[in-house]
Amino acid sequence: MKHQVKFFSTFVILLLAAVSSKSQSATGYTKYVNTFVGTAPLTDPKILGYTLPEGWRSWAGLTFPGSSLPNAMVQLSPITQYGSGAGYEYEDSVIYGFTHTNKGHWNLCNIPILPLSNPGATFGSRFTHKKESASPGFYQVYLDDYNVNVNLTSTLRCGYHQYTYKNNNSRQILFDLAKANNRVSGWNIEQVGATALQGYQQTGERIYFYATLNTNIEKLEKKAEGQREGYAIVHLADGAAKPVELKIGLSFVSIENAKQNLQQEIGNKSFTDIRNEANRKWETLLSTIQVKGGTDKQRRMFYSCLYRSFLWPALRSDVNGEFTDAKHNVVKADFNYYTEPSLWDTYRNKDVLLGLISPQVTLDVIKSMKDVGDKTGFIPTFFHGDHGTSSIAGAYLRGIDKFDIKDTYRVLLRNANVAGGARPYITEYIEKGYISDPDVPNPHVETKAKAGVSKTLEYSYDDYSLAQIAKKLGDTANYRILMARSKNYKHMFDPATRFMRGRLENGEWITPFNPQYPYYEYMYREANAWQVSFFAPHDIPGLIELYGGKEGFESKLDSLFTLPWNPQYIARNVETMIGQYCHGNQPDHEAPFAYYFIDKPEKSQKIIDTILNSLYGIGDDGIALCGMDDAGEMSAWYAFASSGLYTFSATDPEYIVTVPLFDEVKWKTSTGKSLTLTKRGKGRALTAIKVNGKAIKGYFVPHELFKTGGSIEIVTE
Repeated sequence: MKHQVKFFSTFVILLLAAVSSKSQSATGYTKYVNTFVGTAPLTDPKILGYTLPEGWRSWAGLTFPGSSLPNAMVQLSPITQYGSGAGYEYEDSVIYGFTHTNKGHWNLCNIPILPLSNPGATFGSRFTHKKESASPGFYQVYLDDYNVNVNLTSTLRCGYHQYTYKNNNSRQILFDLAKANNRVSGWNIEQVGATALQGYQQTGERIYFYATLNTNIEKLEKKAEGQREGYAIVHLADGAAKPVELKIGLSFVSIENAKQNLQQEIGNKSFTDIRNEANRKWETLLSTIQVKGGTDKQRRMFYSCLYRSFLWPALRSDVNGEFTDAKHNVVKADFNYYTEPSLWDTYRNKDVLLGLISPQVTLDVIKSMKDVGDKTGFIPTFFHGDHGTSSIAGAYLRGIDKFDIKDTYRVLLRNANVAGGARPYITEYIEKGYISDPDVPNPHVETKAKAGVSKTLEYSYDDYSLAQIAKKLGDTANYRILMARSKNYKHMFDPATRFMRGRLENGEWITPFNPQYPYYEYMYREANAWQVSFFAPHDIPGLIELYGGKEGFESKLDSLFTLPWNPQYIARNVETMIGQYCHGNQPDHEAPFAYYFIDKPEKSQKIIDTILNSLYGIGDDGIALCGMDDAGEMSAWYAFASSGLYTFSATDPEYIVTVPLFDEVKWKTSTGKSLTLTKRGKGRALTAIKVNGKAIKGYFVPHELFKTGGSIEIVTE
């Protein structure tokens, strides 16, 4: 009896220590990060723009709260619902496992593992948020049904699990390898010696693992190995009343590499060692931008957004330099291989932020995309557009240039000109100057077509981006061709309706035409006419001219933010409305800044402040987001806009200056210099911008300041 009392007392102490550990271990800047931001549902119809249909969950947030290092291979996080965006939904009450990969896009969530104690016929445990905590590089939860406290931390390629069982005589661990957010087509697990396990999970790619335990394995029970209804349970030998520790290495190459990753990154280090290392790495990254002033909520949201901006793209190289390439061959390189960025989302801002803070990662991402281009003939794209072009051009023009730019440019020219690759309907685009859509009777939200308006506008911007590389390389002929093509967005502008409007193959405008109706892929991509009609970030003067000048442009912008949304128009992703403006999705994220181009920055600031203060950290728990985070794009928008700078055209090495939420924002630049933004005045209306003490004309500052350091004074009234 004394032994049981002593053990239970120790267990309670361990549990209380874990629950309170966030405030104890998180120092400096990590203490401001709430990893649960984005995990809660958005339900308010006034914000969404419509009432959620029965059984719907809005596509807001879709983030995960678990442990990860910046741009790591491993994201170790709880899963409460397979097939959901990031696997974890805050309103759920049962955890089914802890998975080791995550992006927040309904995929990955590989290698689910769950500690068990006297389980029933089904697996999963209830939990409460009162016994759950997290900070960058750490996650903790108490599993009520199994009476197990779980602590998780991670390295770049490895996960570290620590389980404290209340019942020391019934300790099991589930490897639920038939489950993931991707369809699992096969899996394997086997015991290696007294305390190790190895195997793989096969989805669209094969993920290998090698795991060690600090206690003996009594037996490995396997049911329907390799099949979709199967699973494996590791039965642990009865042992001392100490936490069970499971260390697991991952690899997308081989079991041998997974083992090597584990040995090199964790080895004999303790859980506390690894957790502290993770915290230090996040402290280093987050301290790159230091803010003073603002409210506590604003500081917490800023660092939470900055944190989420660095979880993707994900590492795929092993410690020995090997990776599986686009042709499914194992190769070795002198750079770290990464997944492709979530380009349709992140080229706008997140990829620029990555380059500012982690230029070596950006360089390796470019080399990774080039490797794909060498193997497949085309630089990869993601979802829509050809925005690898913008991402690479923007980095190159900002000085990230230690790669083969000439050969990368050669492949990007293929993207821009060769059919069957990166740009669907490129032949029509080149021949006509636009991409048409079919004449569809009674099109609805889900109608599939070419999304011709969105493609034409985005290809025009991509052409402009590629032209900037051509100019720097002295390729005058292609520069002229591409710059001419960059004006193709004008072919979609209908002067009669003053909207970007779909055209038929014969050039006629598509009728009937309702500019408020949202489409997933007809004329527009996840948008309506309002939301795409201000997209020409490379040529706003030309766009203003289409609207008849500054007054006409201002009037149209005013209508964008004030014309009421029709609550009958329900389309996931086209949600969170300010008038017709949709902050819940990316296509119009540059529009709030457009007033700057007609010398009305105060109008832009009013919209920007509304977004910053009311569309991030929503709901009773203050952790809902107004839209899908999309691999950090939504977060990067906040990080930039709240700090007083934004990448209006991500290709161009300059930043539009806005009024920050904070009194001072100090950047530690990659050159070792400091760039300090200071807000003067108590108001929110911008009256002057001073760079290094001198007033400037216009509203843009050059990227050169991130190289030389300096000061930006933002005067308000």
